[in-house]
Amino acid sequence: MDAFDDLFAANAEFARTFRGSDLTGRAARGLAVVTCMDSRIDPLGLLGLEPGDAKILRNAGARVTDDVLRTLVLAVYLLGVERVLVMPHTDCGMTKATDADVHQLTRDQGVDTRSLEFHMVPDQTEALVHDLTRITSSPFLPAGMPVVGAVYDVKTGRLIPLG
Repeated sequence: MDAFDDLFAANAEFARTFRGSDLTGRAARGLAVVTCMDSRIDPLGLLGLEPGDAKILRNAGARVTDDVLRTLVLAVYLLGVERVLVMPHTDCGMTKATDADVHQLTRDQGVDTRSLEFHMVPDQTEALVHDLTRITSSPFLPAGMPVVGAVYDVKTGRLIPLG
């Protein structure tokens, strides 16, 4: 546990003044945000949201994978989501390598990842358009549900709508 002592200590402090026990688990503002796992992104803060306002789905590159689609279906039909923002970011590591590069890096460490797809993307705008289409054309999500894409600039804090 030594490697995690700092986290448990921080949680003890957080719990001391915790005020979120009245939240229901539904998206109070009807929003789902698909964004990257990059630690420079504070999705609630940059969108002016509070805990309980939105469902936040994070993965590498903010890609709309099968798992993200499955999670969006649950969010829409069970948790009050009515609109979706897909929000990749500038300076994303997913744009700096290929799937083959990642497979080689892991192979060099003795790990075979050939059965995994990483969805690396050199063109972030092209990937975003693809992912938006994946949501809007899904037979599992409501037709006409508002879906938008925007790129978060990690250097300025600005959100740049796909346009």
